[in-house]
Amino acid sequence: MSKQEFSRLEVLLRVQSGRLRVADACGLLGLRRRQVFRLLRGLKQDGATSLLSRHRGKPSNHRLPAEVRTLALSIVRERYADFGPTMAVEKLAAHHGCTISRETLRGWMIADRLWIDRRHRLPCPHQPRRRRDCLGELVQIDGSEHAWFENRGGMCTLLAFVDDATSRLMLLRFVASESAFDYFRATRSYLETHGKPVALYSDKHGIFRVNNKDAVGGDGITQFGRALSEPNIDIICANSPPAFAGAGSGEGTRRARVRHAAGPAGEGAATGGDIDDRRGERVAAWVHHRAQRPFWPRPGECQGPASAAGASR
Repeated sequence: MSKQEFSRLEVLLRVQSGRLRVADACGLLGLRRRQVFRLLRGLKQDGATSLLSRHRGKPSNHRLPAEVRTLALSIVRERYADFGPTMAVEKLAAHHGCTISRETLRGWMIADRLWIDRRHRLPCPHQPRRRRDCLGELVQIDGSEHAWFENRGGMCTLLAFVDDATSRLMLLRFVASESAFDYFRATRSYLETHGKPVALYSDKHGIFRVNNKDAVGGDGITQFGRALSEPNIDIICANSPPAFAGAGSGEGTRRARVRHAAGPAGEGAATGGDIDDRRGERVAAWVHHRAQRPFWPRPGECQGPASAAGASR
């Protein structure tokens, strides 16, 4: 029995024993008097089983035809096998004229083992880090080297700036490699667009910290860290890869969107051929727009941007 059916049974038993009036039972159950008397009559004749829904275990009257299910799953299996339900629904509606709800497709994909829901995934053994309270307070930065454009371009790196409080993609940029100069240009673009954050959160790459403990010269700060100290921006390096999982958590989604945005059948910037710098910027802008995963701060916490003072320095 469901929770609602148990609640009904409890109320009806109280009415049967004389501890509750029928008028009060109508208010508790949200039913009319004749409906309450009908439930009481069924409870007296058939017991608690009379309160069970008669539609349980039967297919819904509003279910989609089996042909629609077969068509949608065949398209997903053939063209979008590496997509999640949300992205697959977008592609089915935009390119194949197959309009279904996201949760309906999710159930179909789980039943055909094309998708694994969160309950059946391996649990994370690490305790999650508490998010910052304000938008722009802490920004996670990371670079991912990958064949983003498959055979339409060479290997490149995608620099991602992700807000810690909301998981919002603040900046995406394709570069040839994960170098200090590219991080300088990307950080300057971020400051000019969004203002100055309190701190940047990164891994232990040599761009962000000096990993050589026996360094002969220098003050233990990299050029990137020295540049951030001028506008008073802190840089925090994660102690372990699981602790730094925010900027790379949406990498699979971004890879799938880039693949279909850059190809002949993609959206936005694509018409086939090799990928140049300008088209790479357009693809990054399209992915930036479509791959948002907003996570609103907790109620009562600051939701505005952090101070942008000093961003022009």
